[in-house]
Amino acid sequence: MDHVLITGAARGIGRALALSYAREGAQVVACTRGAAPPDAGIDWQQADVTDPQALQVLAGRLERPVDLLICNAGVYLDKHMAPGDLTPQIWAQSFAINVAGVFWTVQAMRPHLRPGARIAILGSIMGSSAHANGGAYVYRASKAAVLNLGRNLATDLRDEGIAVGVYHPGWVRTDMGGSGADIGLDAAVAGLRTRFAALDLARSGVFEAHDGTALAF
Repeated sequence: MDHVLITGAARGIGRALALSYAREGAQVVACTRGAAPPDAGIDWQQADVTDPQALQVLAGRLERPVDLLICNAGVYLDKHMAPGDLTPQIWAQSFAINVAGVFWTVQAMRPHLRPGARIAILGSIMGSSAHANGGAYVYRASKAAVLNLGRNLATDLRDEGIAVGVYHPGWVRTDMGGSGADIGLDAAVAGLRTRFAALDLARSGVFEAHDGTALAF
């Protein structure tokens, strides 16, 4: 039985992943900053990814190694915002959650990751330099940064037998993606789970879409 830990799991893709793994018998630890949804079969834990101490406390409560760490917590604070409306707070909070939050999560959970463990980072095609379509400067920059972070984690954790991948879930119909997005949660989760299952040291460092398409950094 896999032990799966997911950040940003209160709603959207994170919650759908948690429910999917739990239904198949995995031991799921799902992290949220606020109140936990009433989902049975999931170990809900409060942990803010911008708070390294809170993550260390959470790690100290884990009773077994983590097989799959899914870094899903993220925000899109500048959605539909004009450049003149951006503030230092929006920049700081976005990078604190979307980038530093991944780093702090991996650092806190690293003692619980054994050879063969996998780290899946939820990125976005909007962070790819090959898809620089303008606008959304903060979100794009933060997702570009987490791509770089993921690649470097893959390099540094290889000797420990830990594989790291960065994944674009698609444009998904969630609160963040909006009702006009391309795909539903079920399709995104099914695709992501296939990608996560295929992640190993030979594939460590990949940047892929939910459907397996290799993406340019």
